[in-house]
Amino acid sequence: MKNRYLLVLLITCLGMSRLQGQTAPAYTLLLKGGHVIDPKNKLNGIMDVALNGDKIARVAKDIPAAQAAKVVDAAGTYVTPGLIDLHTHVFVGPTAGVFANGIYSLSPDDFTLESGVTTVVDAGTSGWRNFPLFKQQVIDQSITRVLAFLNIAGSGMSGFPTEQDMNDMDARMTSLVIGQYPELIVGVKIGHYHGSDWAPFDRALEAGKMANVPIIIEAHLPKLPLEEMLKRMRPGDIFSQSFKKTSADRVSVVDDQGKVRPYVLEAQKRGILFDVGHGGASFHFSAAIPAYQQGLRPTSFGTDLHYKSMNSGMKDILNVLSKYLTLGMTMPELIAGATWNPATAIKHPELGHLSEGAVADVAVLSIRNGSFGFLDAANAKITGKQKLECELTIRAGKVVYDLNGLASTAGLSVPK
Repeated sequence: MKNRYLLVLLITCLGMSRLQGQTAPAYTLLLKGGHVIDPKNKLNGIMDVALNGDKIARVAKDIPAAQAAKVVDAAGTYVTPGLIDLHTHVFVGPTAGVFANGIYSLSPDDFTLESGVTTVVDAGTSGWRNFPLFKQQVIDQSITRVLAFLNIAGSGMSGFPTEQDMNDMDARMTSLVIGQYPELIVGVKIGHYHGSDWAPFDRALEAGKMANVPIIIEAHLPKLPLEEMLKRMRPGDIFSQSFKKTSADRVSVVDDQGKVRPYVLEAQKRGILFDVGHGGASFHFSAAIPAYQQGLRPTSFGTDLHYKSMNSGMKDILNVLSKYLTLGMTMPELIAGATWNPATAIKHPELGHLSEGAVADVAVLSIRNGSFGFLDAANAKITGKQKLECELTIRAGKVVYDLNGLASTAGLSVPK
């Protein structure tokens, strides 16, 4: 009995010594062999990306697979920072209501993760009166990081008549609420105002100045001249729905002959940022293509996500990027417009890159080759040979979308 006890003790000690000799994996997840594009850090080539928990641990060539608890074969894909959608509408839930023209918001996690988007910015669906409700119902509940532009209209995009009430457009209250939530509110929104008074526009600018944040402008300001709007905007302010053709809503950035208006190019030189803001009615190839060819290119690829736009020509951010891929934009340019450019525009430089120590928000994208049709808001079509698709989305170190099981365990064989 005594000898048996000594034998068990010896085996236990040997096992413990072996365990003590083993070292824990340095990384929780390793994306191996993908084409890394990180515009902030000027990375563009085949590299490995190592994660440790919810942080980026290392980006380098040939990181040993043995150092990671889990390895994903990313060969043949593009590995990028998680995408940032600068223009969305995601205020949903009880009493969120309908915003103008009967267009409804969408729950972000239902439509973002499958397209590689890890951060969205809501474009003024809430105002200073109901932002706390938006935070409670959506921001605090979502896997997707949700930031917001605060509408100068106190109740946000609540439709007629409240959205037209200048008595509720309070620059001081707007700036105060921004000050209460500086980590979440990134700017001020003006749009969907149908009058000819400059007061709403100027109050949005005033609130932006008081809170030291940019403003974002939508196309739905039909009675305010485009040239004057651009002149009043400051460097760093954002002009969204930039490539809409001339309509009752707004004069286009291009004239009837397809020439970019001189004052638009001057605004670009002054530092005004031009966001796509595709939406269901705000992106037309007749404006976007000549603008692109004359050097007026989008600095960001906001989708204007809502239920009408995702079921029409817009679809998702990768569809928008694929349109510009067809027009000739390079992958580094596209990824910059969907990551680092919007991150800096909203003054969140901790986002949109793969620097060591940054939050591990990552998109793994592939390019499909074939023949693909791309639609604008008027159902006009261009045809391209390549289309972007999301393979894997990682949010804060966790795989939250996996199209083809890249991060899964070994699969089962299918009986023939």
